[in-house]
Amino acid sequence: DICHHLLAAEQKTYYNTLLALRGFCSLHAHDHQQALQDFQKVIEHDSPHPNSCIKALCGRGLIRISGGSHYLTALDYITACQLKLEETIFTIKSYVPWNQRGLLLKVLQEEGQKMLQKKRYPAGSSVRGQKKKQGIFSLKVVFPFFFIFFSSRDAPGVYRLASLLEELDASDGASRILCADALYQMGCVEEAHKLLLLALSRNPQRSPILARLALLQLKKGFLYDGNQLLKKVIRIGDTSCLLPIMDIFKDEDRKLMQTHCHFRALTILKNKQEDGDIKEAIAYLSFAIIASGGYAEDCLLIRARCYGRLGQKKTAIFDYNAILKEEPRNVQALSGRGFIYLALKQQKEAVQDLISALKVEAGVVIPAILSLKHEAQRLITQWLLQHGRTALTELVATKDLSNEEILRDLLIIAKALIKICKDAQYHIFYTDVLIANGKYEEALDHLQEAFGHSLADDFASARLAVLQLKRNVPVAAHSFSILAKKDERELGFLLNFVDAKQQQHLSQVAAQEGSVLIKEHRYEKALGYYTLATLTSKDNPRYLRQRAACLTHLKKYDKALKDMEKVIQKHGCSSLKTRVEDHCSKGHLLLSMSEEEAAVKQYIEALQLDESMALCSIMNGPGSEILTKTFHKIARYNFEMQHYEEAWKITDYGLKIDKNTELKKLKTRLKREASSCSIH
Repeated sequence: DICHHLLAAEQKTYYNTLLALRGFCSLHAHDHQQALQDFQKVIEHDSPHPNSCIKALCGRGLIRISGGSHYLTALDYITACQLKLEETIFTIKSYVPWNQRGLLLKVLQEEGQKMLQKKRYPAGSSVRGQKKKQGIFSLKVVFPFFFIFFSSRDAPGVYRLASLLEELDASDGASRILCADALYQMGCVEEAHKLLLLALSRNPQRSPILARLALLQLKKGFLYDGNQLLKKVIRIGDTSCLLPIMDIFKDEDRKLMQTHCHFRALTILKNKQEDGDIKEAIAYLSFAIIASGGYAEDCLLIRARCYGRLGQKKTAIFDYNAILKEEPRNVQALSGRGFIYLALKQQKEAVQDLISALKVEAGVVIPAILSLKHEAQRLITQWLLQHGRTALTELVATKDLSNEEILRDLLIIAKALIKICKDAQYHIFYTDVLIANGKYEEALDHLQEAFGHSLADDFASARLAVLQLKRNVPVAAHSFSILAKKDERELGFLLNFVDAKQQQHLSQVAAQEGSVLIKEHRYEKALGYYTLATLTSKDNPRYLRQRAACLTHLKKYDKALKDMEKVIQKHGCSSLKTRVEDHCSKGHLLLSMSEEEAAVKQYIEALQLDESMALCSIMNGPGSEILTKTFHKIARYNFEMQHYEEAWKITDYGLKIDKNTELKKLKTRLKREASSCSIH
């Protein structure tokens, strides 16, 4: 009311002072709108009074805090400090309530730090320029010197602000650090150093102070002192304190810090390899990475390897990922991450990374693999071979040999494998890839170079057979038959390289040779040829029967049975006689395997198709006497289990084979025991 009365008087004495006072009264009464109007009038007055302007700026700054405009609050207080620091201190102590002062100091500290870090707005951005313009537009005409001085650089203004904060709370170390940062950016290194030493004397374990002092010592050329300070930070364990500081450091000083820390880490790793030393090197590397702005390829690579040595594999992957995010084709990062995945037994990821690295620069990756322990090398080569074999098998099985990208990748893998390991399987794979690529002459040369002209290895001989098939089919069939006995699946893979016409010719030649060998009772060799005939004919029943007969001679009944099952599945176009004989053959095999019940079912099925043909086949083996005994055994078992219908059926069919006395007796018992049941 007093202010209203005085302002309403005709004589405008102390007009600005009264407006400022009324503004604070309205502010304390929570009438922010009226307070802001009064403060604006003072600031925008044609003949402003400096002390009143300071009060108005301080008051407006408080209002802006409540509105969330912290940056504009800082601008108001910086401008007030530029006008008159002592008056600003007096205004805060006199007009700002104690319960609001703590928040004000915190806001000013944070905004001052942001200005030095230049985090809020990029330099010269329109947003920042606009907000500055809004904050001090009304003063630029009246106080042009202060406007030009503040807008040209942030550091002097922040220094004034930090000085204000120190005066308001001399025990607050954060304000002293802010003041030192501002001095550093203004180029006053010695003054900043003295201020930081004072702050350190009051808090000797404060990592942010130690880190800043380390930088200043490095900047002045005192490398030993700077390094000792960095060691203290490492011992405290607060390496993250560098993150906010690096935004304050100048580019050349950050580079200096990065170079020094990188060199220190390399020196440690060169001379010592204990876990403690590696951890110290990691800390220096972390400093260097932070100083670089978060990305330093060489430091990230070394740190990732250090983490790998310490067993911190997931952390190592994190560093490799950081590199690959910036450089997806970085060979060392790809291979390094691949080795970590190898240690974690993550096959898919390891193979993917190592193949990607080989595609970029195999000359770097291969020596890196060779530098690993033998067990690790063996696992890598096995995984790569397994991946390559799977991809090649899928490719040739679909006859899609026009996929140049996959073929190119496979060739890279194969070339790497024969350089890493000299085992035959890798040379075989390389040959297969060359054949798939249509490089037949090169494949032949490599075979002869790796295995010699005699080609004692059966797998290599089979590749030679593929390459020379057109010249000599019988010789090729011989090589394939040998492979068929060792690895039928491998032969099936190789036959994908042979066209349909050649496969048909091969099946005929193989079947003929198999028949000759069977007559000579050379069943083992005949088996290889019949397997070849079966594969090249896509499971022709004729060749399956011949192979089953050969397997039976070799007493490999289970395999022979599988062949006969395939034959029976293909009965659609077979003659009645053939079907009867096939069921009898299967029954005979089941008898040989002591699968008597299953054998009986096969013979019944044959008898149901044609009784006379079935009996004729049974006479050729195993004979009616042996078979009726089996029928009697199975029928009696069913009788004992009270399966009367099944027992009657088996007995009935057994008697068709031979009028066996025991079967007749069993039939009589069935009639007597089951007289109350209808079993016809």
